[in-house]
Amino acid sequence: MLHFNAPPVVKAAAGDEDVYKVLILDRHTKDILAPLLHVNELRRHGVTLHMLLDADRQPIPDVPAVYFVQPTEAAIARITEDVQRGLYDSFHLNFSTHLPRPLMEKLAAGVVAGSAAARVAKVYDQHDQFLSLEGGLFSLGLPDTYLQLNDPAAQDTQIEAAVSEVVERLFCVLATLGVVPIIRCPRGGAAEHVAAQLDAKLRDALAGRTSLFAEGGAGSGLAASLQRPLLCLFDRNFELSVVLQHAWTYKPLVHDVLAMRLNRITLPDNGAAPALPGAAAAKKSYEVDDGDFFWSGHGREPFPKIAEQVEVELGKYKQAIEELNRKTGSHIDPLADPNDIMKSSTRNLMSAVSSLPELTERKRVIDKHTNLATALLKQIKASRDDRQLDGFYSLEEDCLANKADCAAVCRQLQQPVGTPADKLRLALVWLLTCESVPPEGECQQVEGLLAAAGADMAAWHYAKRMRRLNLTGKQQPGSASVHEGLSGFGGSAQSQLTSLLGTTFGQGLSSLTKGVKNLLAGEQQAAVTVAMEALMDGRPSPDTDAYATFDPKAPAGRAQRPAGPFKEALVFMLGGGNYLEYESLSCWASRAQPAAKRIVYGATELLAGEQFLQQLSALGVKSGAAPAPAPA
Repeated sequence: MLHFNAPPVVKAAAGDEDVYKVLILDRHTKDILAPLLHVNELRRHGVTLHMLLDADRQPIPDVPAVYFVQPTEAAIARITEDVQRGLYDSFHLNFSTHLPRPLMEKLAAGVVAGSAAARVAKVYDQHDQFLSLEGGLFSLGLPDTYLQLNDPAAQDTQIEAAVSEVVERLFCVLATLGVVPIIRCPRGGAAEHVAAQLDAKLRDALAGRTSLFAEGGAGSGLAASLQRPLLCLFDRNFELSVVLQHAWTYKPLVHDVLAMRLNRITLPDNGAAPALPGAAAAKKSYEVDDGDFFWSGHGREPFPKIAEQVEVELGKYKQAIEELNRKTGSHIDPLADPNDIMKSSTRNLMSAVSSLPELTERKRVIDKHTNLATALLKQIKASRDDRQLDGFYSLEEDCLANKADCAAVCRQLQQPVGTPADKLRLALVWLLTCESVPPEGECQQVEGLLAAAGADMAAWHYAKRMRRLNLTGKQQPGSASVHEGLSGFGGSAQSQLTSLLGTTFGQGLSSLTKGVKNLLAGEQQAAVTVAMEALMDGRPSPDTDAYATFDPKAPAGRAQRPAGPFKEALVFMLGGGNYLEYESLSCWASRAQPAAKRIVYGATELLAGEQFLQQLSALGVKSGAAPAPAPA
């Protein structure tokens, strides 16, 4: 798209771009590009300036413009105005999804009326209406879908609009991958409704004169296989507990605790100069993605292991610097700022010019994850005023393995640690994973402790009503791994962990986290993982035999149950997913026998535990399960 929808021309040197252009985005497409391209990468593709569509922009008459926007009435009106004013030399218009014919005609009429049709070079439907976060992870960027689809007061038109938006964006995912999958889903509910509409949309595309799926995907591993993949759709009610439970591995912890969004984490900048009175506190942002060697290499490891890996990577960096010292005959402080290293002693470092940029980037990544691990430790450390997330995590794992009873949950709720939301999440995991609906006496005991802690009881009452009506999926016994040695911090850990907050990087992060129990993690078998194992293997299973099957390439109404085994699959969670579920699927897929599987996981949105609590709370009020909050 940045090269006018033609293959990029390979230049002699990086950044040697003949055609410079401006990039015009709207707020939605800006989010699409944010996890994929940084500003310096845009420049390498000849983009000298990027601006928002609704901003006040000045004419740049001799430069072509690449537009990437949603196909809306407002966008078409603004583009028409830009073309008529001749803001740029030529206009390459790219829409994130299909541009409807009425809007196309409105655009054509507008540019013709302004005698400016010659300025419009090309118009493209990009089918990119989703957020690609990792090679195997995507989000549709649709907030509060669970709330919309389960709202008892929602009109049929509202439900249909929400489903249609999901179908349109899922279609974009498949068009980008260049695959027409076989679709499976549990019968009944929103997942089957989405599957039926997606099946119809794929049939229309295959019957069209120009098929989006004729040439395969744009370099996708899924499209490279001769066997068609599975697309398995699940409703969030299939398993609620996995979205609520606490995590102990690195990626899920960062997402849940540090509010990661679009692969970016924003933290207070403790090293910044004091702000002026009344000014907002200084903040610093960190980006993590597939290009981050530490994030991709250690994201599934338990949190205490992360500190050890930071030390290992620092040791490798020191060795590399020492090797440079030996080769160049100069001395470089291994803990010095990499920018200072680059500036010092240019003559002596000429032989090391090619390796210093890589080392600079490596040190930057190590520093980044040191800061992230420190921020996590502030939430986990054993202190009366902090959350002690390991205690909640270990007890929730016991709930999943049917090893925890009401008494154990109540003891944890009585502890003066954790936020009200942490305690509510624990109670809900217990409620949703019990073999049968807990007796009313036990529920009242838990409710009293939650109310005393200041928890929002609307979410609890809604989940309890759903459990009694048997509307939520319950994880089967044995589907979750049984972890051993699940215990909290040692008594000596508090002073060590507290001291970390004032230490420097070079003093050693791992030595300060030795009080944190190395809980086994990363082996969780979420309910969706158990279902996918049966679906991809194609073996008979009482839980999946009744799943509906849709095959857009088969005659209508004649889809046959597909024969396995399958090597590749897309898993989509309608109503929101999270990194813990993604991790469960990825771990199983990488270890599947006789050969590893390839899984792409997606959801309408990626939810942290407290975000999902807010939707449950709103449903509690809307459904009448809980009274509306009193006005402030």
